Amino acid sequence: MSQVETDTTYRVQEIRHFTRDTFAIRMNRNGMEFYAGQHIVVGIKGDYNTREYSIYSGEQDTFLEILVKEVDEGYLSGKLGNLKPGDKLDVFGPMGYFTIDPSKINTHKFMLIGSGTGIAPFKSFVKTYKNLDYTILHGIYTEEEAFEREIYEPGRYISCTSRDKKGDFHGRVTDYLQSADFDENTLFYFCGNSEMIFDAMELLKGKGYPTDRMFTEVYF
Repeated sequence: MSQVETDTTYRVQEIRHFTRDTFAIRMNRNGMEFYAGQHIVVGIKGDYNTREYSIYSGEQDTFLEILVKEVDEGYLSGKLGNLKPGDKLDVFGPMGYFTIDPSKINTHKFMLIGSGTGIAPFKSFVKTYKNLDYTILHGIYTEEEAFEREIYEPGRYISCTSRDKKGDFHGRVTDYLQSADFDENTLFYFCGNSEMIFDAMELLKGKGYPTDRMFTEVYF
């Protein structure tokens, strides 16, 4: 019996591989409306395993994208990496409140701090809000993981590489933050692993930056 197409059925349009284990899945938008920074729940059609992924595309894009890192023991991520154009996904959402207040775009600076694929919602921010005064601080192992850095304005993307010296800064995100100062009107957005987020927030709090200007999206 053939599966019935529903409004939760999306079709893969393209898969772009950035590294051996990291790739973007582009699918049809299927009429979905979302706010930059929100996430969706994704699974392969007919498979009950799902996972949450931040939306990697902008609000005005005609397609929907997610950024995926394949993990060794990850049941779903490995299967997602083997998808082909035309394959079907179940997608639910959007959901989440890791978003930008548009009224603050002309009055605040935005420090976007992510690790690994935690950069996904920040690309959505940048593509959606053309006048955003932003800096992306990206914690990665090697410069190879500086996914699509060419789309960001010169000087607004800073790669912090901990295992090679090819990045803009050699060391961890927290090492960079330790020696940096920010304007009083800066808002801090964190996305990625919980250890990085906790350490970075504690460091900034110790330097006097208030927590009501910090927003988080924890991946694991």
